Amino acid sequence: MATKKRGVLVMDYGTPKTLDEVPAYYTHIRHGHPPTKEQLDELLGRYKAIGGQSPLNDITDRQADGIGKVLNGGDEAPFAVYLGHKHAAPFIEDAVDRMQDDGVEQAVALVLAPHYANMSVGDYFGRVRSRIRPGGPEVRYVESWYQEPDFVRFVAERVRRALDAFPKEEQDEVRVVFSAHSLPLKALENDPYPEQLHHSGDLIAREAGLRHWLFAWQSAGRTDAEWIGPDIRDVVKELRREGHANILVCPVGFVADHLEVLYDLDIEAQALARDLDVHLARTESPNDDERFTALLADVVRKRFAEPS
Repeated sequence: MATKKRGVLVMDYGTPKTLDEVPAYYTHIRHGHPPTKEQLDELLGRYKAIGGQSPLNDITDRQADGIGKVLNGGDEAPFAVYLGHKHAAPFIEDAVDRMQDDGVEQAVALVLAPHYANMSVGDYFGRVRSRIRPGGPEVRYVESWYQEPDFVRFVAERVRRALDAFPKEEQDEVRVVFSAHSLPLKALENDPYPEQLHHSGDLIAREAGLRHWLFAWQSAGRTDAEWIGPDIRDVVKELRREGHANILVCPVGFVADHLEVLYDLDIEAQALARDLDVHLARTESPNDDERFTALLADVVRKRFAEPS
């Protein structure tokens, strides 16, 4: 019996490769509406502050490659791995087209975000479904993977490693703040995103043996809409008012270094912490760590083994 050709579609948000690509990227995010000069200048300033370029695309390439190497390292039928970005080339739609042109018959779609939100993961899946041609591949979707025991252990170890950098006598009093990208409140009706994030923090805290932890949101958009909070900066201020001078941020909603981590946390939040005389540290991002890409490959394997 012939084995069906299998593919893995890896997806993420995407980022411009150069500063020259920022205007088109920002326009794509805004559904074809160009940003104002002030909006564009602000975003360009953020990219310049982290060196002029986000490492996200390169990291995502290595994450996808790592998943493929694990999947194709044994005696199983080979998996073709495709990478698509939401807002930068190669786009999700282009990756789906290539997958179909290559004759893939079964595929797993995996978003490089552990938690499900209609506005993010759900939107990615909608783009895939709308691009599948009649007679195209059967696609199985991984809605979330934050509860995977290997992921919980992986992040918990990063938390413990970061805590070890604090003075030993102060480690038990460090406030650990789990964070994720904020979303507009109006987009979260009947959405599991906030609940999953809080659950994720609780799982990791228990695995890491934490005494004190809480949750915050970050990177809210500059819009008139109300976004879910509290914002990470407000949490840092409140913790300082309560007398806490040691804070560790674990951006559990992100799996790679990019603008929201390198600027919003490492520059903006750090500047606030210095002003408040707070020692603010951050856990290391998963990036392309081999243990991380191996656990993602296991997520893909399990989804292939489940009913469609």
